[in-house]
Amino acid sequence: MARRIKRYDNRKLYDTERSEYVSLEDIATLVRGGETVEVVDNATGQDITAQTLTQIILEEGKNGHEVISSDLLHTLLRRSGEVLDTGLDQIRTTVDDLMHSSLRRLGELVQSPRKQELDELRQQLRQLEHRLSILLDDFGEQRPGASGPPSSSHEEADRASVPERADVSPEE
Repeated sequence: MARRIKRYDNRKLYDTERSEYVSLEDIATLVRGGETVEVVDNATGQDITAQTLTQIILEEGKNGHEVISSDLLHTLLRRSGEVLDTGLDQIRTTVDDLMHSSLRRLGELVQSPRKQELDELRQQLRQLEHRLSILLDDFGEQRPGASGPPSSSHEEADRASVPERADVSPEE
């Protein structure tokens, strides 16, 4: 677990484990001793570890100590831009892939039930057209003045071709 250092508004650094104020040199000594530190801004809670460690390196460089070679600093500066660009490209690609995958899945979910519903509605429409055709045929076959139900052979064919639904009575 990282050793927590709080930085207050007055720029003082406070080691919460030892319950005392520390300097940048003290933090450098902790890190060189194998400790991992986490520096947080006390007011905002923001992690400022990278800025603090960079500040330590700058301070030591000002004092004439070559902490990091010029070649390594050049490489770090060159790579920081590359890493940022590469990271952003990876994030952009991942978000695009996720979006396309989600839209495809959503399309499949939306289309499948609708296609099935449309097919069922088309079949019901064909059955209703068939029933209407039979009823019109029966109506045309009836003689004026004749009473009674239409021809039973058409009704039987109609009933055999159309499944009954609970919400529709046979008379409809």
